[in-house]
Amino acid sequence: MKAEIIAVGTELLLGQIVNTNARYLSAELAALGIDVYFQTVVGDNQGRLQQAIRIAEERADLIIFSGGIGPTQDDLTKDALAASLGRGLHIDRQAMDHVDRFFKDRDRPMTENNRRQALAIDGGTPLPNETGLAVGNAVSQAGKHYIVLPGPPKELIPMFEQQAKPWILSHVLTDETPIYSKMLKFAGIGESALETQLLDLIEAQGDLTIAPYAKESEVTIRLSTKASLESEALDKLDDMEKIIEQRLPEFLYANRDVPIEQVIVEMMTEMNLTVSAAESCTGGLLMEAITSIPGSAAVFFGGIVCYSNEMKKKLLNVPAELLEGENAPGAVSKETAEVLAEQVRIITDTDFGLSVTGVAGPAYSERKPVGLVYIGISERNGATRSIELNLKGNRDTIRLRSAKSVLYHLWRRLKELNAQAD
Repeated sequence: MKAEIIAVGTELLLGQIVNTNARYLSAELAALGIDVYFQTVVGDNQGRLQQAIRIAEERADLIIFSGGIGPTQDDLTKDALAASLGRGLHIDRQAMDHVDRFFKDRDRPMTENNRRQALAIDGGTPLPNETGLAVGNAVSQAGKHYIVLPGPPKELIPMFEQQAKPWILSHVLTDETPIYSKMLKFAGIGESALETQLLDLIEAQGDLTIAPYAKESEVTIRLSTKASLESEALDKLDDMEKIIEQRLPEFLYANRDVPIEQVIVEMMTEMNLTVSAAESCTGGLLMEAITSIPGSAAVFFGGIVCYSNEMKKKLLNVPAELLEGENAPGAVSKETAEVLAEQVRIITDTDFGLSVTGVAGPAYSERKPVGLVYIGISERNGATRSIELNLKGNRDTIRLRSAKSVLYHLWRRLKELNAQAD
């Protein structure tokens, strides 16, 4: 089964927005065993959109559209697809009621063009929009399948998961053996190093496939297999997970698609532990990562962004002799990282204090190179230690990798404590 994704919108061609929908849809279709060989971006022009549809029909069985189904005259996706299929358009009553309620609940007049958002293709299946107004569509004709989704990710993702995916399973993949997948998440190791450790498994893969892919500071492996019974598939996936875990226990932090900060919040909640942070070069990225997780208030007490030496001295009691003077270690040093971690832990009365200080760039600081970073971890009734990092990349990359490194080393320590408790 082959699919093509057609993203509609002149704003995409002008670079005004990033096409994150294609990435999301490609990953979701891959999990269903559907290959995406082409992604097309086309502007708000019906003629060019119909041309893109004709090309896609020659090389794909399933064509998924994102965008171009709003209320304005340049929202032409449904018009173009209906014309290509030789079908008409009608107002879907349920979708129109949804639009009407939206404006009535807000005591706002509805302009006539908003009726376009309730348009559906004759003979197709309307896909309700739970987070927006424009109804989606799913249509099959002459052995081809078409799905129309909204452009905003906050609308597209719920519609795909709740409406489009079930339609694909019941209308498109009816003769296919189901595919089951499991996500393994790794931190503290790069994609190439991870692949090297698993190369023999990847080269020998057959029915069960091992697909690594990376995003900044984390690597994911998707394990996938086909099976008639879910229990049979899960047994195969679990067996492979155990093999991989035995090889890389110090890097595998989850067997589901979650960031490491979520695992940390869950572990600390269960272990009844608390944490705080002092950040210099990362400027709050570490704290933002932790507090982005629901429930983090139970474990994260607070933190301090101490960008300048003056704030390090005033707020976190870093001795001046550590920061200043010809022979001082300086702000970017293991000594300062340790004091920051220890002091923020004492000030906030938490079980763990975290710190990060370094040179993110673009130039040297304290005669120290870009990418030199020290992170600190201080434990209540335990040791305070620091780790030196030598990171590559631009300023944003170094800052993000620094924050993720702190999280990785905290996770490693929590894992050790868990093992000791067992």
